[in-house]
Amino acid sequence: MSMEQLLVFLMFFSFMVLLLVGLPVAWALAASGFLFAVIGHVLVEYFSADLWFTWAGTIGVMPGRIYSVVANELMVALPLFILMGIVLDCSGVAQRTMSSIVRLMNGMRGSYAITVVIVGILLAASTGIVGASVAMLGLLSLQPMLDAKYNKSLAVGTACSVGTLGILIPPSIMLVIMADRLGTPDASVGKLFMGALIPGLMLGAMYIIYILIASFLDEDLAPAISQKEGFSPKILLDVFIAVIPPLALIFAVLGSIFTGFATTTEASAVGVLGAVLLAMVFGKFSVGMFRKALYQTSRTTAFIFAIFIGATIFASVLRGLGGDDVIRDLIVGLPFGETGVVLSILFLVFLLGFFLDWVEITLIILPLVAPVVFLLGVDPVWFAVLFAICLQTSFLTPPVGFALFYIKGVAPPQISTLDVYKGIVPFLVLQVAALLMVLFFKPLATWLPQHVYGG
Repeated sequence: MSMEQLLVFLMFFSFMVLLLVGLPVAWALAASGFLFAVIGHVLVEYFSADLWFTWAGTIGVMPGRIYSVVANELMVALPLFILMGIVLDCSGVAQRTMSSIVRLMNGMRGSYAITVVIVGILLAASTGIVGASVAMLGLLSLQPMLDAKYNKSLAVGTACSVGTLGILIPPSIMLVIMADRLGTPDASVGKLFMGALIPGLMLGAMYIIYILIASFLDEDLAPAISQKEGFSPKILLDVFIAVIPPLALIFAVLGSIFTGFATTTEASAVGVLGAVLLAMVFGKFSVGMFRKALYQTSRTTAFIFAIFIGATIFASVLRGLGGDDVIRDLIVGLPFGETGVVLSILFLVFLLGFFLDWVEITLIILPLVAPVVFLLGVDPVWFAVLFAICLQTSFLTPPVGFALFYIKGVAPPQISTLDVYKGIVPFLVLQVAALLMVLFFKPLATWLPQHVYGG
């Protein structure tokens, strides 16, 4: 093992150790970066080690690199999309939509679970925040489904899995960060949004098909909810009134990006304005609510940018120690073709999802592997969409998937941890199936961006 390989291994190992002892991710990244910057400097200056590392070329340029992160105009979209999602959560859109669609599907097996999927897709396209979506869907749907004699595993599995669509279906803050980290016009925010749209909607459709088939085969799994009032034009009008506002907001945000009318940052501001207007229309807006939303947005944004800065320090030192060459040689040396290399990277990302949040994985791993993968001729949009789906899958994987903890935190007391684990299994299978479909049929991720943007 060469010195570069040993230092890269020890650097990642020290980062994991700092995480395990309870240090916050941002501090663990920065601390391991500074530690190995000192080690590299000592080895070169005092032991004449055969390294290209220089203190001035890594730590010396850090102020400029950190400034470029916080001064990036694209990053302004992050707090705005987060604020848009939080305001929408407070506007009552989800509650109105869910109650009206359940009434529309009166007497149909699995109607409540299907409604959860539909509302979850709308939330995903409106918020892009997994924790918020999972918690809201759990609070809104679990108790009513249990009251309707739904199987506990199906109820909790549906709410949990649908909530994770928020990191895939645009406008997703994860896709915004991925576009920035990839750093290529071939994988711009607009192209990633378009690339993830079909797989995200396809996954939602797969959930609905599974619920329909499962409830048809076992009528006790998701009994029909019979209500006194039958179908009427009034119910259809209520659904229209409930669904059209969030859909109009989604089309305004995404449409302005796809048509080139607005940049991603400008479109995120349009989204915030639309969310505030919806909250006003539904009578949910208040100064206190908006102050709380701003506070939550500030906390979330600070958390993300702290990790940005820590990851910048970590990545700069890692590159200074030859980490890029080590990782490139490791990937190129794999005895597989293009598909095998991509599968190996996705498997690594899947494993890391057991321990790290998507923010850390996107900021640390993606910039390291993407340039090497692109040199092998892999389509950037296709690879980014696969990366995103794999990260979403890691949210659902027992025993430490983050979404499982979110849903257990808001679940009624009669739902056990075992119910959560059992309920997520069929949806996890569907998730892996969707990943393989995109892996072996690239147009699912590449056709729409090519059709809209050309190339």
